Amino acid sequence: SKAWWSVSSAMAGFSENSVKLDTLPGVWRGKTPRAVSDKEIISTCFSELDDVLPDGGWPLGCLTEILSRRTGSGELTLLLPAIARLSSENRWVSWIAPPHVPYAPALAAAGIRLSRMLVIRPRRTPDLLWSAEQALRYGNRSAVLIWLETCNERALRRLQLAAAEGGSWGVIFRSRRHAVAHSPAALRVMINSQDGNLAVDILKCRGGRPVNGLRLSDKMLSGSVPGEQVGPGEHAFTNL
Repeated sequence: SKAWWSVSSAMAGFSENSVKLDTLPGVWRGKTPRAVSDKEIISTCFSELDDVLPDGGWPLGCLTEILSRRTGSGELTLLLPAIARLSSENRWVSWIAPPHVPYAPALAAAGIRLSRMLVIRPRRTPDLLWSAEQALRYGNRSAVLIWLETCNERALRRLQLAAAEGGSWGVIFRSRRHAVAHSPAALRVMINSQDGNLAVDILKCRGGRPVNGLRLSDKMLSGSVPGEQVGPGEHAFTNL
């Protein structure tokens, strides 16, 4: 039948077009020591956080999941220094289904190149997932920020594979109530804003161990970070 011919044709080309597992970033080969490349991570720019992450920064080519009680708990304070570094390399920053409109002046002050920023506001969850998958797959070391609540593990795995294929930094923002759910994300972080600082718990870290009670502030920023930093009391969003 026509359907069987289509499947057979696709399978025939699979071996030629398939990606070798050992070429994907972040693939661990059993007892073989994992070779760490500086292209596989981006520093968080927080020295204490880099110290507890196994490769010393946010992992590229996979998903990072940020869990919080509510939007505006300091998630962008945590991420903007690294996003600014990628932006300084002329990489794209995609915002997919953000809860509010990104506030351009604050982002520009933080070192984000607005000309390389893409905001996508899908109306339906399937469109959101499709947009995220495309941005991750063809991102080429870009940052893809995804606000996602309704999603099953199978969809998350598709996003993880897309990030691996594109070498992108995929960041998913979800409610902390999803902390007990299974997730294919390589890194899961729960955050909360406390007295102007960020309280960070690392729930899952591929190649590392969970860490509880890490407290961060902008005074801990290390290295050269483009632009000014958006503190916990400032806003990178405007209201809708």
